[in-house]
Amino acid sequence: MASTDTTSTDAPAAGSVEAGLDALETTQSSRIPFRRTLIDKILPPLAAIAVVLLVWQGLITLKIVDDPTKLPTPGAVWGAFRDDWLQGKLLGYIWTSVSRGLLGFCLALVLGTPLGLLVARVKFVRAAIGPILSGLQSLPSVAWVPPAVIWLGLDNSMMYTVILLGAVPSIANGLVSGVDQVPPLFLRAGRTLGAIGFRGTWHITLPAALPGYVAGMKQGWAFSWRSLMAAEIIANFPDLGTGLGQLLENARTASDMAMVFEAILLILFVGIAIDLLIFSPLERWVLRSRGLLVKG
Repeated sequence: MASTDTTSTDAPAAGSVEAGLDALETTQSSRIPFRRTLIDKILPPLAAIAVVLLVWQGLITLKIVDDPTKLPTPGAVWGAFRDDWLQGKLLGYIWTSVSRGLLGFCLALVLGTPLGLLVARVKFVRAAIGPILSGLQSLPSVAWVPPAVIWLGLDNSMMYTVILLGAVPSIANGLVSGVDQVPPLFLRAGRTLGAIGFRGTWHITLPAALPGYVAGMKQGWAFSWRSLMAAEIIANFPDLGTGLGQLLENARTASDMAMVFEAILLILFVGIAIDLLIFSPLERWVLRSRGLLVKG
């Protein structure tokens, strides 16, 4: 009788413990209230923008900076945005640069991924190329513009070459870092199950190295965007179309500070938008798939 009572009392306790563990591992699938999203996600950046605008306008109102050729008013910059929008030029500026940047980044991804795997998995290649990749990553992208112009002339191929030279090392190094952090147990388990060669790389190495790879991709996009802006500013030619870099250089030539700030804000906006729309969701998905980020 005593043993029967003990079993009957232990069973609910064990079941409650298992239920509690299941509850801890279960992610919340309920929709986040809009009020919480407004407070946590929307209001902070809006407040930061408002503070910047107040300080900006205060510098002019208090005549701390009273030369409009050095610091235009927020209204003048807004007027530059409005004029380009009404003339149908604003989206053209953005699309010219974004299309180049995304295409160049995709090409860098195609080249940087196998290069990173080769450097990560072959010791001789790592010893020969690894330091060069690290050196190229630290080299300012603007340094590639003059030789690219001499080699290829003033055309889009020059732009893409500068983007590749700036982004490929970052993507490759990010993947190398991710592969280095893959636990050896994963690789041994994969070989035991027959995942060797390309199958092992595709099914074991790349998924396990995904956090470092995504970090390298994110940094590669930043280098792609900065490389493109440097190329557009220096290699300014009418046949290339007017991107954001050309817009900034044209504004500098015309000493139009309102247009200068317009170009700077557009470059900043595009960089933030690409990060929020592509890389931040990808990063959250990678973290969530590894149990490092709980939904809700």
